[in-house]
Amino acid sequence: MVNEFVYCPRLAYLEWVQGEWVESSDTVEGRHAHRRVNRDGGKLPPPADVDKVEKLHARSITLSSERLGLIARMDLIESDGGSVTPVDYKRGKRPHVERGAYDPERVQLCVQGLLLREHGYACDEGVLYFVGSRERVRVPFDEELVSATQQAVEGLRRVATEGVIPPPLEDSPKCPRCSLVEVCLPDEVHHLKGADVAPRPIAVPCTDALPLYVQARRAKVSKSGETLVVTVDDDELATARLAETSQVVVMGNVYLTTPTLHELMWRGIPVTWHSYGGWFFGHTMGNGHKNVELRTAQYRASFDETTCLRFARGLVTAKIQNCRTLLRRNWKQAESSNPVLVDLRGDGLRAARTESLPELLGVEGTAAARYFRSFGAMLNESASDAEFAFDFETRNRRPPRDPVNALLSFAYSLLVRSWTVTLAAVGFDAYRGLYHQPRYGRPALALDLMEPFRPLVADSVVVQAINNGEVRPNDLKTVAGSVNLTADGRRRFISTYERRLGHEVVHPLFGYRVSYRRLMEMQARLFGRFLLGELAEYPNFTTR
Repeated sequence: MVNEFVYCPRLAYLEWVQGEWVESSDTVEGRHAHRRVNRDGGKLPPPADVDKVEKLHARSITLSSERLGLIARMDLIESDGGSVTPVDYKRGKRPHVERGAYDPERVQLCVQGLLLREHGYACDEGVLYFVGSRERVRVPFDEELVSATQQAVEGLRRVATEGVIPPPLEDSPKCPRCSLVEVCLPDEVHHLKGADVAPRPIAVPCTDALPLYVQARRAKVSKSGETLVVTVDDDELATARLAETSQVVVMGNVYLTTPTLHELMWRGIPVTWHSYGGWFFGHTMGNGHKNVELRTAQYRASFDETTCLRFARGLVTAKIQNCRTLLRRNWKQAESSNPVLVDLRGDGLRAARTESLPELLGVEGTAAARYFRSFGAMLNESASDAEFAFDFETRNRRPPRDPVNALLSFAYSLLVRSWTVTLAAVGFDAYRGLYHQPRYGRPALALDLMEPFRPLVADSVVVQAINNGEVRPNDLKTVAGSVNLTADGRRRFISTYERRLGHEVVHPLFGYRVSYRRLMEMQARLFGRFLLGELAEYPNFTTR
């Protein structure tokens, strides 16, 4: 971590203190370059016996020192005489700079030299081997480098002990290639803190991984090599490559084999469990994120009434604004939408001025009732002879008693599942919220952060599915007074939902295009920056 600290103190803090890690092409290539030296080979003799060995090649040697407070795994240690030389492998080509290498690499190599000296070995220099150009660069361990290394070690230890994340680099060329740029959000944080620089679109990684939904009754999900296989009574229904699977969504009577669960947990691919009707039960994942610092800040904020109210006001105001936007964009009735839009604008202003959570709940309830009274104005007229008509009068649930409410309830269940998985991946406890009060089994924080996304994602999916004919009246059925989707209707609705998550919008604050799926993770990470004190306010997402 010392080399990361020299490269970027914030990167070292994210990796060492908060336990963040994201694979990139650079990390994969680096692991490939180390594939040989990471295998144990040869032994490091005691210091007194080094000169007795004609030629020493010891690979993958780990040394530590309590006095120095250091530990290092050395790729290769060479010797052809009385002194030893650590060799550190680097991907890429040798940089043509004055000292033959950049400071982070030189400091990292010097740490290895200091450990060898601490264990009694004579060590005056090290070697950096660049795999890309197959060149060796000698690095003398002079007083200047040793002093810089010791200062870096003390600096890293001090930053970790203080528990305050260092600020991000400003408009640095290092950021676009950093594997943690999507976690760090350097340009975005600076922009939100008032910097007059437009964020570069560097925090939008491209991923082909998508959820695998399994709803067939008695289906079995097993693993064959790098592929997930879905079968029913030994008949293969579908396959999905593990590398292209972001999560497995199980609905109803479906089971996964133990080896499959082990593989998914090892890869960090969550499994979410739903009833056959779509009710979200929970999720299974591996050890999860180990960022205790983030969860500590979350718990502390959840007991601070001032922080909770300030955060909740922003959520509700953004939700009302997005409801208003959805109505304005999709209004289909002849009469003007201006009265309800004006009323919702007033509700948003009142929400921003509330002085207690109960008062805020009242304003939110008033705005929700006003919004849902007009929800039917966004829907196409249904055929009068249809068994189920997509007519909407008011919101009802548990159970939903008409088709539109059935779709809304299912969409909200999908959205809360998406947010629960996202929050767990970032490092939060999804069950401790700041606005929604804690209740057994209730993912309160997921319900908090999804509020502004209800109209933008869930409600929008319902409107689109109905108006585009993706869900038809015969895709619904009544069971014990509850209206539910059929299996085919649910499949098409899920497709509409996932397509909406993949839809890209221009971020109103940062100016670049981002999908709703990626946006959820960005908002979760910005929420973390708010809790840790790096941002004064949580930036809610709203659209025009």
